[in-house]
Amino acid sequence: MKVGIIGCGNISRIYLQNAARFGNYEIEAVADIVKERAEERAQEFGITKAYTTEELIADPDIELVINLTIPAVHAEIAIQALENGKHVYGEKPLAVSREDGKRMLEVAQEKGLYIGNAPDTFLGAGIQTSRKLIDDGWIGKPISGTAFMMIPGHESWHPDATFYYQEGGGPMFDMGPYYLTALINLMGPVSRITGSAQMTYKERMITSEPNYGKKIQVEVPTQINGVLDFESGAVASIITSFDTWHHQLPKIEIYGTEGTISVPDPNNFGGPVYVRRKEHKEWSEVPLTHGFSDNSRGLGVADMVDAIENKRTSRTDGQLAFHVLDIMHGVHDASRDNKHYVLTSSCKQPEPLPIGIDETFFNKK
Repeated sequence: MKVGIIGCGNISRIYLQNAARFGNYEIEAVADIVKERAEERAQEFGITKAYTTEELIADPDIELVINLTIPAVHAEIAIQALENGKHVYGEKPLAVSREDGKRMLEVAQEKGLYIGNAPDTFLGAGIQTSRKLIDDGWIGKPISGTAFMMIPGHESWHPDATFYYQEGGGPMFDMGPYYLTALINLMGPVSRITGSAQMTYKERMITSEPNYGKKIQVEVPTQINGVLDFESGAVASIITSFDTWHHQLPKIEIYGTEGTISVPDPNNFGGPVYVRRKEHKEWSEVPLTHGFSDNSRGLGVADMVDAIENKRTSRTDGQLAFHVLDIMHGVHDASRDNKHYVLTSSCKQPEPLPIGIDETFFNKK
């Protein structure tokens, strides 16, 4: 499948590097709002077509667009591409607003096209191994879970941290998709939410170059504590924070009737995975059962192309991404409105990857 990338920032490099691993798609063109940036990226990776966004969307040879633009324009770019007959795979989150996310799904359905979304890290070895342990009954029936993403923020190291404190940013929208997608993959969709969200500091100072000393006005909550009720009956606690200096909490743990799984960082593809059944005195590291333990971003694109070719649901389907978007808004809504938020969206729990799948699976002709 002929693919074009829109958005030539830092994240585009790993997609371009990994495209050669997956033989069922080829990146034919790159585009950026700053065309010179697209030209630089094209030259770096030997791509002949460097476009503006409009030029790439109009190219009749491009069948699928990877949308790596900033979240504020995810919906606009995706809808333009869909209306021009192209499948779309986007970076997280699906969109900034629920309304934009719904419109993206509606246009894809109207046009008979696929829409998929990052993160695809849950397809990596670590979380797929965790999923297999649950499916095989190692911890019995999942009862509850925890997910913690707690850091002091980005202004001490990121060259331009302003975005992280504007609408569409904050710890939930920035990192929540990794944790929520992993939880849905492990325990299924969510039915009800409550939570508390606060803006701890209304202003932050950048201490990284090149904007050292610049002050950022904070527009979004930076400390979010949520409780998720799953359709299965399980419950999970989630904290996403830009206000935490240090902690010793796990990334993700799943607690079942027969034991516990310690799940690796959902922002990465690898392990380690630990399990401890009720009768065990110690934790045991579990050998990874699946491939893709390195940085395999683009795996979700390969799975989506395979889904298109075989007329099945992609594991990174837009319904999953919209459900994650709805959950993130729901936690904020519950805090603002002082009540539970009952989700109107849902999704299918993604199918696990079969054991033994590696790059060669997607290299079939």
